[in-house]
Amino acid sequence: MQLARCGSEVRLGGILELDLLEDMAERGENSRYLPGVSFPPGLVANPDIEACLDGVRDILIVVPSHGLRDTLTAIKPMLRDDARVCWATKGFELHSGKLPHQVASEVLGSEHSVAVLSGPTFAKEVAEGLPTAMTIAANDESFAKDLAQAFSSGNFRAYTSDDMVGVEVGGAVKNVLAIAAGMTDGLGFGANTRVALITRGLVELKRLGTALGAREETFMGLACMGDLVLTCTDNLSRNRRMGLALASGMTVDEAKEEIQQVVEGVMAAEAVKEVADQLGIEMPICQQVYQILYEGTSPREAVEALMGRELKSEHQ
Repeated sequence: MQLARCGSEVRLGGILELDLLEDMAERGENSRYLPGVSFPPGLVANPDIEACLDGVRDILIVVPSHGLRDTLTAIKPMLRDDARVCWATKGFELHSGKLPHQVASEVLGSEHSVAVLSGPTFAKEVAEGLPTAMTIAANDESFAKDLAQAFSSGNFRAYTSDDMVGVEVGGAVKNVLAIAAGMTDGLGFGANTRVALITRGLVELKRLGTALGAREETFMGLACMGDLVLTCTDNLSRNRRMGLALASGMTVDEAKEEIQQVVEGVMAAEAVKEVADQLGIEMPICQQVYQILYEGTSPREAVEALMGRELKSEHQ
């Protein structure tokens, strides 16, 4: 999906789910994922992506990480020379290990202002108008400020940053850790275990992020700690629900069928492992999630492996 702003009108267009866009254009709501929530005045759904992008400057792309490169490639010929592109995509690109801003640079070049929108923002609660805050990180301070101004309202607040790496790493790794949190809760291990997992998970996230060039203060912000806590503790999280399903004995495919939406953490677990291995970064929780998803380790075996690791200083 893409949101394109043209004057006071916001156009909603798409490439990957044309049938859904046609339904939204007819109904004035997303009846599949947010039934009963009408689009606000000024938001127009248009199944014709070229018409949606015609004459617009600012574009927001909202697709899973595996669809970002294809989406950017498709819209590149339609962009104005001064177009500014933002995405709400979370995750490393599988096998290449690239973050979204690196994918965008490869596809679009360096002439466009780009940004990432991320943070603890369940779509259902945003649509219901509940107070929410998130982060916009950009390579252009004026673009970040313009986006923050455009998105902010009485119940939605946007903060700005220039640490695109830190914000994107937070959005990628937290999904893997949320699967782990769902599994430990599904096994009945309690609040102590959940908090330990979140805290040590944040350490893993920070290790990887700093190795990639992120700033440490970013990890205590909305896009890292905030999104991690939200995703690990609330059942609106698809990744947490995946963990709960696996703990109940379901296979990955059975859990996907039950959830009926993209569970980013499944592919993220593989991508995070690849990047961590390349950099020599120790990420034991993420490693165990990968073992469960791809190598047949049971959730209980994974917990036993984590608890049996060599003792060390908390700050190592």
